Amino acid sequence: MKTKRFRPERVNVVTLGCSKNLVDSEQLITQLRGNDYDVVHEGGDEESDIVIVNTCGFIDLAKEESVNTILKFAAIKQEGGIEKLYVTGCLSQRYKDDLEQEIPEVDAFFGTLELPALLARLEADYMHELVGERIITTPPHYAYLKISEGCNRTCSFCAIPLMRGKHISQPIEALVEQAKSLAARGVKELMLIAQELTYYGLDLYKKRALSELLDALCEVDGIEWIRLHYAYPSKFPLEVFDVMQRQPKLCNYLDIPLQHASDTVLFRMRRQITQAETRELIRYAREKVPGIVIRTTFLVGFPGETQTEFAELGAFVQEMEFDRVGVFQYSHEENTSAHDLVDDVDPEVKAERAGTIMEIQQIISEKKNQSLVGTRQRVLFDRIEGGYFVGRTIADSPEVDNEVLVPTKGNFARIGDFADVLITDANEYDLFGSIEIQTLN
Repeated sequence: MKTKRFRPERVNVVTLGCSKNLVDSEQLITQLRGNDYDVVHEGGDEESDIVIVNTCGFIDLAKEESVNTILKFAAIKQEGGIEKLYVTGCLSQRYKDDLEQEIPEVDAFFGTLELPALLARLEADYMHELVGERIITTPPHYAYLKISEGCNRTCSFCAIPLMRGKHISQPIEALVEQAKSLAARGVKELMLIAQELTYYGLDLYKKRALSELLDALCEVDGIEWIRLHYAYPSKFPLEVFDVMQRQPKLCNYLDIPLQHASDTVLFRMRRQITQAETRELIRYAREKVPGIVIRTTFLVGFPGETQTEFAELGAFVQEMEFDRVGVFQYSHEENTSAHDLVDDVDPEVKAERAGTIMEIQQIISEKKNQSLVGTRQRVLFDRIEGGYFVGRTIADSPEVDNEVLVPTKGNFARIGDFADVLITDANEYDLFGSIEIQTLN
Protein backbone atom coordinates (compact mmCIF):
# COMPACT_ATOMS: atom_id res chain seq x y z
CA MET A 1 0.00 0.00 0.00
CA LYS A 2 1.09 3.57 -0.58
CA THR A 3 2.77 5.62 2.11
CA LYS A 4 0.57 8.22 3.85
CA ARG A 5 1.50 11.83 3.10
CA PHE A 6 0.98 14.86 5.33
CA ARG A 7 -0.34 16.84 2.37
CA PRO A 8 -1.30 15.95 -1.17
CA GLU A 9 1.61 16.37 -3.53
CA ARG A 10 0.76 18.56 -6.50
CA VAL A 11 1.35 16.93 -9.88
CA ASN A 12 1.34 18.70 -13.24
CA VAL A 13 0.67 16.33 -16.16
CA VAL A 14 1.79 17.78 -19.49
CA THR A 15 0.46 16.10 -22.66
CA LEU A 16 2.09 16.30 -26.07
CA GLY A 17 0.97 14.74 -29.34
CA CYS A 18 -2.31 13.20 -30.37
CA SER A 19 -5.67 12.56 -28.76
CA LYS A 20 -4.60 9.00 -27.92
CA ASN A 21 -1.92 10.47 -25.67
CA LEU A 22 -4.55 12.72 -24.14
CA VAL A 23 -6.64 9.70 -23.15
CA ASP A 24 -3.55 8.11 -21.57
CA SER A 25 -2.98 11.29 -19.55
CA GLU A 26 -6.61 11.33 -18.45
CA GLN A 27 -6.27 7.75 -17.18
CA LEU A 28 -3.08 8.69 -15.34
CA ILE A 29 -4.77 11.71 -13.74
CA THR A 30 -7.71 9.53 -12.68
CA GLN A 31 -5.41 7.04 -10.97
CA LEU A 32 -3.41 9.76 -9.21
CA ARG A 33 -6.51 11.53 -7.92
CA GLY A 34 -7.78 8.18 -6.70
CA ASN A 35 -4.56 8.07 -4.66
CA ASP A 36 -5.23 11.52 -3.16
CA TYR A 37 -2.78 13.41 -5.33
CA ASP A 38 -3.60 17.00 -6.24
CA VAL A 39 -3.31 16.86 -10.05
CA VAL A 40 -3.55 19.54 -12.73
CA HIS A 41 -3.36 19.07 -16.48
CA GLU A 42 -0.94 21.40 -18.25
CA GLY A 43 -0.85 23.66 -15.23
CA GLY A 44 1.35 26.31 -16.80
CA ASP A 45 3.17 28.37 -14.22
CA GLU A 46 1.25 26.95 -11.29
CA GLU A 47 3.52 25.61 -8.59
CA SER A 48 3.88 21.81 -8.64
CA ASP A 49 5.97 19.31 -6.71
CA ILE A 50 6.06 16.80 -9.56
CA VAL A 51 5.86 17.14 -13.35
CA ILE A 52 5.02 14.22 -15.63
CA VAL A 53 5.59 14.83 -19.35
CA ASN A 54 3.61 12.52 -21.66
CA THR A 55 5.63 12.64 -24.86
CA CYS A 56 5.07 12.09 -28.58
CA GLY A 57 7.64 10.42 -30.83
CA PHE A 58 5.77 10.28 -34.13
CA ILE A 59 7.80 12.56 -36.42
CA ASP A 60 10.81 14.85 -36.10
CA LEU A 61 8.82 17.96 -35.15
CA ALA A 62 6.93 16.05 -32.46
CA LYS A 63 10.15 14.55 -31.09
CA GLU A 64 11.78 17.98 -31.02
CA GLU A 65 8.82 19.44 -29.12
CA SER A 66 8.95 16.58 -26.62
CA VAL A 67 12.69 16.94 -26.01
CA ASN A 68 12.42 20.71 -25.64
CA THR A 69 9.60 20.31 -23.13
CA ILE A 70 11.60 17.82 -21.08
CA LEU A 71 14.62 20.14 -21.13
CA LYS A 72 12.49 23.06 -20.01
CA PHE A 73 11.26 21.20 -16.94
CA ALA A 74 14.73 19.75 -16.30
CA ALA A 75 16.03 23.32 -16.04
CA ILE A 76 13.17 24.26 -13.70
CA LYS A 77 14.05 21.25 -11.54
CA GLN A 78 17.72 22.28 -11.41
CA GLU A 79 16.62 25.73 -10.22
CA GLY A 80 14.53 24.14 -7.46
CA GLY A 81 11.17 24.89 -9.03
CA ILE A 82 10.01 21.27 -8.91
CA GLU A 83 11.12 18.25 -6.90
CA LYS A 84 10.62 15.39 -9.33
CA LEU A 85 10.41 15.05 -13.12
CA TYR A 86 9.11 11.94 -14.84
CA VAL A 87 8.71 11.22 -18.54
CA THR A 88 6.31 8.75 -20.17
CA GLY A 89 4.73 8.18 -23.58
CA CYS A 90 5.95 7.34 -27.07
CA LEU A 91 9.29 9.15 -27.09
CA SER A 92 10.19 7.59 -23.75
CA GLN A 93 9.16 4.15 -25.01
CA ARG A 94 11.32 4.45 -28.11
CA TYR A 95 14.41 6.29 -26.87
CA LYS A 96 14.53 5.52 -23.15
CA ASP A 97 18.20 4.50 -23.03
CA ASP A 98 19.37 7.54 -25.01
CA LEU A 99 17.21 9.92 -22.99
CA GLU A 100 18.50 8.58 -19.68
CA GLN A 101 22.07 9.38 -20.79
CA GLU A 102 21.28 12.77 -22.34
CA ILE A 103 18.91 14.17 -19.70
CA PRO A 104 19.96 12.78 -16.29
CA GLU A 105 17.83 15.38 -14.50
CA VAL A 106 14.78 13.23 -15.23
CA ASP A 107 14.06 10.95 -12.27
CA ALA A 108 12.66 8.11 -14.37
CA PHE A 109 11.42 7.26 -17.85
CA PHE A 110 8.41 5.03 -18.55
CA GLY A 111 7.00 3.46 -21.71
CA THR A 112 3.51 3.66 -23.16
CA LEU A 113 2.23 0.60 -21.28
CA GLU A 114 3.96 1.20 -17.96
CA LEU A 115 1.27 3.09 -16.06
CA PRO A 116 1.42 0.68 -13.06
CA ALA A 117 5.20 1.14 -12.83
CA LEU A 118 4.87 4.94 -12.98
CA LEU A 119 2.26 4.86 -10.22
CA ALA A 120 4.45 2.58 -8.12
CA ARG A 121 7.34 5.06 -8.45
CA LEU A 122 4.99 7.70 -7.01
CA GLU A 123 4.00 5.33 -4.17
CA ALA A 124 0.50 5.19 -5.59
CA ASP A 125 -1.67 2.11 -5.98
CA TYR A 126 -2.87 0.96 -9.39
CA MET A 127 -6.59 1.01 -8.61
CA HIS A 128 -8.31 -1.67 -10.71
CA GLU A 129 -11.71 -0.30 -9.77
CA LEU A 130 -10.82 2.85 -11.73
CA VAL A 131 -9.96 0.99 -14.94
CA GLY A 132 -12.37 2.29 -17.59
CA GLU A 133 -13.01 5.46 -15.60
CA ARG A 134 -11.21 8.69 -16.30
CA ILE A 135 -11.17 12.38 -15.64
CA ILE A 136 -11.67 14.21 -18.92
CA THR A 137 -9.53 17.23 -19.72
CA THR A 138 -11.56 18.29 -22.75
CA PRO A 139 -14.60 20.54 -22.42
CA PRO A 140 -17.19 18.46 -20.52
CA HIS A 141 -19.52 17.94 -23.48
CA TYR A 142 -17.12 15.91 -25.63
CA ALA A 143 -14.54 13.20 -25.04
CA TYR A 144 -12.27 10.81 -26.87
CA LEU A 145 -12.95 7.07 -26.59
CA LYS A 146 -9.92 4.90 -27.36
CA ILE A 147 -11.26 1.59 -28.64
CA SER A 148 -7.95 -0.20 -29.10
CA GLU A 149 -4.23 0.11 -28.54
CA GLY A 150 -1.36 -0.60 -30.89
CA CYS A 151 -1.25 -1.44 -34.60
CA ASN A 152 -0.58 -4.54 -36.71
CA ARG A 153 -0.05 -2.64 -39.96
CA THR A 154 3.38 -2.54 -41.56
CA CYS A 155 3.47 0.90 -43.22
CA SER A 156 7.12 1.47 -44.07
CA PHE A 157 7.26 5.04 -42.74
CA CYS A 158 5.50 4.52 -39.42
CA ALA A 159 7.11 3.89 -36.03
CA ILE A 160 3.85 3.60 -34.08
CA PRO A 161 3.99 -0.22 -33.81
CA LEU A 162 7.48 0.20 -32.30
CA MET A 163 6.08 2.50 -29.64
CA ARG A 164 2.58 1.13 -29.09
CA GLY A 165 2.94 -2.56 -29.82
CA LYS A 166 0.48 -4.92 -31.46
CA HIS A 167 -3.23 -4.21 -31.85
CA ILE A 168 -5.32 -4.91 -28.74
CA SER A 169 -9.07 -4.23 -28.88
CA GLN A 170 -11.14 -3.31 -25.85
CA PRO A 171 -14.30 -5.43 -25.48
CA ILE A 172 -17.55 -3.92 -26.69
CA GLU A 173 -19.09 -4.25 -23.23
CA ALA A 174 -16.26 -2.32 -21.60
CA LEU A 175 -16.46 0.47 -24.17
CA VAL A 176 -20.22 0.77 -23.74
CA GLU A 177 -19.74 1.09 -19.97
CA GLN A 178 -17.15 3.83 -20.54
CA ALA A 179 -19.56 5.63 -22.87
CA LYS A 180 -22.36 5.38 -20.28
CA SER A 181 -20.06 6.78 -17.60
CA LEU A 182 -19.07 9.69 -19.85
CA ALA A 183 -22.69 10.37 -20.81
CA ALA A 184 -23.67 10.45 -17.14
CA ARG A 185 -21.16 13.29 -16.68
CA GLY A 186 -22.62 15.32 -19.52
CA VAL A 187 -20.62 14.14 -22.54
CA LYS A 188 -22.71 14.46 -25.71
CA GLU A 189 -20.09 13.75 -28.38
CA LEU A 190 -17.68 10.82 -28.61
CA MET A 191 -14.67 10.77 -30.92
CA LEU A 192 -13.66 7.15 -31.46
CA ILE A 193 -9.89 6.89 -31.77
CA ALA A 194 -7.29 4.17 -32.21
CA GLN A 195 -4.07 3.69 -34.08
CA GLU A 196 -6.28 1.87 -36.60
CA LEU A 197 -10.08 1.79 -36.18
CA THR A 198 -10.96 -0.69 -38.89
CA TYR A 199 -8.87 -3.50 -37.38
CA TYR A 200 -11.11 -3.37 -34.31
CA GLY A 201 -12.33 -6.76 -33.10
CA LEU A 202 -10.07 -9.05 -35.13
CA ASP A 203 -8.11 -10.08 -32.04
CA LEU A 204 -11.15 -10.54 -29.76
CA TYR A 205 -13.90 -11.69 -32.09
CA LYS A 206 -11.90 -13.05 -35.04
CA LYS A 207 -13.69 -10.61 -37.34
CA ARG A 208 -13.86 -6.86 -37.92
CA ALA A 209 -16.43 -5.72 -35.37
CA LEU A 210 -16.44 -1.93 -35.72
CA SER A 211 -20.02 -1.90 -37.00
CA GLU A 212 -21.23 -3.95 -34.01
CA LEU A 213 -19.45 -1.58 -31.64
CA LEU A 214 -21.03 1.44 -33.32
CA ASP A 215 -24.53 -0.02 -33.04
CA ALA A 216 -23.94 -0.68 -29.34
CA LEU A 217 -22.60 2.81 -28.64
CA CYS A 218 -25.52 4.42 -30.47
CA GLU A 219 -27.82 2.90 -27.85
CA VAL A 220 -26.19 4.86 -25.01
CA ASP A 221 -28.57 7.53 -23.72
CA GLY A 222 -27.16 11.05 -23.67
CA ILE A 223 -24.63 10.54 -26.47
CA GLU A 224 -25.79 12.49 -29.52
CA TRP A 225 -22.79 12.53 -31.86
CA ILE A 226 -20.27 9.74 -32.52
CA ARG A 227 -17.49 10.30 -35.05
CA LEU A 228 -14.73 8.09 -36.43
CA HIS A 229 -11.03 8.95 -36.48
CA TYR A 230 -8.01 7.19 -38.00
CA ALA A 231 -9.53 4.52 -40.25
CA TYR A 232 -7.24 2.56 -42.56
CA PRO A 233 -8.47 2.44 -46.18
CA SER A 234 -7.23 -1.04 -47.12
CA LYS A 235 -9.92 -3.71 -46.49
CA PHE A 236 -12.20 -1.06 -45.01
CA PRO A 237 -15.30 -2.73 -43.44
CA LEU A 238 -18.01 -1.43 -45.79
CA GLU A 239 -20.80 -2.33 -43.36
CA VAL A 240 -19.80 0.77 -41.37
CA PHE A 241 -21.57 2.83 -44.04
CA ASP A 242 -24.74 0.82 -43.40
CA VAL A 243 -24.53 1.88 -39.75
CA MET A 244 -24.11 5.51 -40.81
CA GLN A 245 -27.29 5.18 -42.85
CA ARG A 246 -29.45 3.79 -40.07
CA GLN A 247 -27.98 5.40 -36.92
CA PRO A 248 -28.61 9.15 -36.67
CA LYS A 249 -26.14 9.47 -33.79
CA LEU A 250 -23.26 8.32 -35.98
CA CYS A 251 -21.92 11.41 -37.72
CA ASN A 252 -21.60 11.18 -41.49
CA TYR A 253 -17.91 11.88 -40.96
CA LEU A 254 -14.87 9.72 -41.61
CA ASP A 255 -11.22 10.46 -40.85
CA ILE A 256 -9.33 8.15 -43.21
CA PRO A 257 -5.63 8.94 -43.74
CA LEU A 258 -4.78 8.03 -47.34
CA GLN A 259 -1.11 9.16 -47.27
CA HIS A 260 -0.63 9.29 -51.06
CA ALA A 261 -2.25 8.71 -54.46
CA SER A 262 0.65 7.51 -56.62
CA ASP A 263 0.67 3.72 -56.90
CA THR A 264 4.46 3.60 -56.89
CA VAL A 265 4.66 5.65 -53.69
CA LEU A 266 1.85 3.67 -52.07
CA PHE A 267 3.77 0.48 -52.88
CA ARG A 268 6.97 1.83 -51.28
CA MET A 269 4.91 2.94 -48.29
CA ARG A 270 3.49 -0.60 -47.99
CA ARG A 271 -0.04 0.77 -47.78
CA GLN A 272 -1.62 -2.37 -49.33
CA ILE A 273 -3.93 -0.32 -51.56
CA THR A 274 -3.87 1.30 -55.00
CA GLN A 275 -5.22 4.61 -56.21
CA ALA A 276 -7.97 2.79 -58.11
CA GLU A 277 -9.03 0.94 -54.95
CA THR A 278 -8.97 4.20 -53.00
CA ARG A 279 -11.16 5.88 -55.60
CA GLU A 280 -13.64 3.01 -55.47
CA LEU A 281 -13.82 3.22 -51.66
CA ILE A 282 -14.46 6.99 -51.72
CA ARG A 283 -17.02 6.58 -54.52
CA TYR A 284 -18.83 3.86 -52.56
CA ALA A 285 -18.83 5.95 -49.35
CA ARG A 286 -20.27 8.99 -51.11
CA GLU A 287 -22.89 6.90 -52.90
CA LYS A 288 -23.90 4.98 -49.78
CA VAL A 289 -23.90 8.01 -47.45
CA PRO A 290 -24.76 11.15 -49.47
CA GLY A 291 -23.10 14.20 -47.95
CA ILE A 292 -20.51 12.19 -46.01
CA VAL A 293 -17.65 14.39 -44.80
CA ILE A 294 -14.25 12.87 -45.52
CA ARG A 295 -11.17 14.05 -43.69
CA THR A 296 -7.79 12.73 -44.80
CA THR A 297 -4.06 13.32 -44.44
CA PHE A 298 -1.21 12.98 -46.91
CA LEU A 299 2.52 12.43 -46.52
CA VAL A 300 4.80 14.29 -48.92
CA GLY A 301 8.53 13.92 -49.51
CA PHE A 302 8.63 10.14 -49.03
CA PRO A 303 11.98 8.68 -50.18
CA GLY A 304 12.17 8.65 -53.95
CA GLU A 305 9.04 10.78 -54.44
CA THR A 306 9.49 12.29 -57.90
CA GLN A 307 7.90 15.43 -59.22
CA THR A 308 5.70 13.23 -61.41
CA GLU A 309 4.51 11.19 -58.40
CA PHE A 310 3.84 14.37 -56.44
CA ALA A 311 1.93 15.88 -59.36
CA GLU A 312 -0.24 12.76 -59.38
CA LEU A 313 -1.06 13.39 -55.72
CA GLY A 314 -1.90 17.05 -56.39
CA ALA A 315 -4.22 16.13 -59.25
CA PHE A 316 -5.90 13.52 -57.07
CA VAL A 317 -6.54 16.01 -54.24
CA GLN A 318 -7.91 18.57 -56.71
CA GLU A 319 -10.22 16.05 -58.34
CA MET A 320 -11.53 14.26 -55.25
CA GLU A 321 -12.38 17.47 -53.36
CA PHE A 322 -12.06 16.11 -49.85
CA ASP A 323 -13.76 18.10 -47.12
CA ARG A 324 -10.76 18.29 -44.80
CA VAL A 325 -7.08 17.69 -45.57
CA GLY A 326 -3.92 17.70 -43.50
CA VAL A 327 -0.36 17.28 -44.76
CA PHE A 328 2.75 15.87 -43.07
CA GLN A 329 6.31 16.07 -44.35
CA TYR A 330 8.16 12.76 -44.34
CA SER A 331 10.43 12.17 -41.36
CA HIS A 332 13.16 9.51 -41.60
CA GLU A 333 12.44 7.19 -38.66
CA GLU A 334 14.92 4.70 -37.26
CA ASN A 335 13.97 1.00 -37.30
CA THR A 336 11.22 1.47 -39.88
CA SER A 337 11.64 -0.27 -43.24
CA ALA A 338 11.65 3.11 -45.04
CA HIS A 339 14.76 4.02 -43.07
CA ASP A 340 16.66 1.67 -45.38
CA LEU A 341 15.73 3.97 -48.26
CA VAL A 342 17.64 7.15 -49.02
CA ASP A 343 15.87 10.24 -47.62
CA ASP A 344 16.56 12.04 -50.89
CA VAL A 345 13.84 14.71 -51.04
CA ASP A 346 15.28 18.05 -49.98
CA PRO A 347 13.62 19.55 -46.87
CA GLU A 348 12.78 22.72 -48.81
CA VAL A 349 11.10 20.62 -51.50
CA LYS A 350 9.11 18.76 -48.84
CA ALA A 351 7.90 22.05 -47.39
CA GLU A 352 7.05 23.41 -50.83
CA ARG A 353 5.06 20.29 -51.71
CA ALA A 354 3.16 20.42 -48.43
CA GLY A 355 2.30 24.05 -49.11
CA THR A 356 1.12 23.22 -52.63
CA ILE A 357 -1.32 20.58 -51.37
CA MET A 358 -2.69 22.95 -48.76
CA GLU A 359 -3.12 25.70 -51.37
CA ILE A 360 -5.18 23.29 -53.48
CA GLN A 361 -7.25 22.34 -50.46
CA GLN A 362 -7.74 25.95 -49.41
CA ILE A 363 -9.59 26.67 -52.64
CA ILE A 364 -11.71 23.53 -52.21
CA SER A 365 -12.50 24.35 -48.59
CA GLU A 366 -13.56 27.90 -49.39
CA LYS A 367 -15.85 26.68 -52.17
CA LYS A 368 -17.47 24.10 -49.90
CA ASN A 369 -17.90 26.64 -47.09
CA GLN A 370 -19.38 29.26 -49.42
CA SER A 371 -21.96 26.68 -50.53
CA LEU A 372 -23.27 26.60 -46.94
CA VAL A 373 -24.07 30.34 -46.83
CA GLY A 374 -27.82 30.70 -46.45
CA THR A 375 -28.28 27.22 -44.95
CA ARG A 376 -29.19 26.33 -41.38
CA GLN A 377 -26.75 24.09 -39.51
CA ARG A 378 -27.00 22.34 -36.17
CA VAL A 379 -24.05 23.57 -34.14
CA LEU A 380 -22.53 22.30 -30.90
CA PHE A 381 -20.89 25.18 -29.03
CA ASP A 382 -17.46 24.61 -27.45
CA ARG A 383 -16.37 27.96 -26.03
CA ILE A 384 -16.58 31.77 -26.06
CA GLU A 385 -13.62 33.57 -27.62
CA GLY A 386 -12.97 37.03 -29.04
CA GLY A 387 -16.58 38.15 -28.88
CA TYR A 388 -17.92 34.96 -30.50
CA PHE A 389 -19.65 31.79 -29.46
CA VAL A 390 -17.45 29.18 -31.16
CA GLY A 391 -18.93 25.87 -32.21
CA ARG A 392 -18.87 23.09 -34.77
CA THR A 393 -21.23 21.43 -37.21
CA ILE A 394 -21.59 17.67 -37.58
CA ALA A 395 -18.89 17.98 -40.27
CA ASP A 396 -16.20 19.11 -37.84
CA SER A 397 -14.12 17.49 -35.13
CA PRO A 398 -12.58 19.58 -32.33
CA GLU A 399 -9.25 21.35 -32.89
CA VAL A 400 -8.55 19.94 -36.36
CA ASP A 401 -11.53 21.10 -38.44
CA ASN A 402 -13.58 24.19 -39.27
CA GLU A 403 -15.48 26.21 -36.69
CA VAL A 404 -18.68 28.23 -36.62
CA LEU A 405 -18.47 31.74 -35.14
CA VAL A 406 -21.61 33.43 -33.82
CA PRO A 407 -21.32 36.97 -32.34
CA THR A 408 -22.10 37.07 -28.63
CA LYS A 409 -23.81 40.39 -29.22
CA GLY A 410 -27.40 39.75 -30.24
CA ASN A 411 -27.19 35.97 -29.82
CA PHE A 412 -27.38 33.53 -26.95
CA ALA A 413 -25.85 30.08 -26.70
CA ARG A 414 -24.90 27.80 -23.84
CA ILE A 415 -21.52 26.10 -24.02
CA GLY A 416 -22.05 22.39 -24.50
CA ASP A 417 -25.48 22.78 -26.09
CA PHE A 418 -26.78 22.65 -29.64
CA ALA A 419 -28.48 25.45 -31.55
CA ASP A 420 -29.69 25.98 -35.10
CA VAL A 421 -27.47 28.56 -36.82
CA LEU A 422 -28.17 30.45 -40.02
CA ILE A 423 -24.86 30.64 -41.92
CA THR A 424 -24.40 34.19 -43.17
CA ASP A 425 -20.75 34.23 -44.32
CA ALA A 426 -17.76 31.93 -44.81
CA ASN A 427 -14.05 31.88 -45.54
CA GLU A 428 -11.58 29.08 -46.17
CA TYR A 429 -11.79 27.51 -42.73
CA ASP A 430 -14.63 29.15 -40.77
CA LEU A 431 -18.34 29.74 -40.99
CA PHE A 432 -20.15 32.76 -39.54
CA GLY A 433 -23.77 32.92 -38.54
CA SER A 434 -26.57 33.86 -36.19
CA ILE A 435 -28.88 31.85 -33.99
CA GLU A 436 -32.47 31.99 -35.24
CA ILE A 437 -34.15 29.16 -33.40
CA GLN A 438 -33.06 27.93 -29.99
CA THR A 439 -32.79 24.16 -29.72
CA LEU A 440 -30.84 24.03 -26.49
CA ASN A 441 -30.59 20.65 -24.81
